Amino acid sequence: MKLAEALILRADYQKRIEQLRHRLIQNARVQDGEEPNEDPKDLQKELLQILKQLKELIQGINRTNLTTPFDEERSLADALTERELIGQERRIFSELAEQASVRHDRYSRTEIKSVSTVDVKKTQKRVGDLSQEYRQLDTRIQELNWLTSLIE
Repeated sequence: MKLAEALILRADYQKRIEQLRHRLIQNARVQDGEEPNEDPKDLQKELLQILKQLKELIQGINRTNLTTPFDEERSLADALTERELIGQERRIFSELAEQASVRHDRYSRTEIKSVSTVDVKKTQKRVGDLSQEYRQLDTRIQELNWLTSLIE
């Protein structure tokens, strides 16, 4: 199985776990004398089985990410960390640019005037540069995911 397929399967397991959680909660209590729509014991058994499969899959993904070279200096795990931090930085500076560029119209001279404390143009340029860097890194990661076999 390729790493990309394992990542898709992981997302599927996570959705199934959430669905089972919801079904378990829905069948946790019934009116006296009524039967639940589904047997909670069967749902629990299925949930535990999928959780075990997810654990094994995530461990394989983590092993693969740690041992797969991304470039001369970094592993795939390092590149994933870098991508996450670039994304976080991009979101923060995007919000900063958005807040700094909001205009507050004054209706009279007695109202308090607010001014931006950051260079909006520079901040937006930084967001654009970070977005490009994120896309380039993400594209290389996705490509490697489809070329790399999962270590089980």
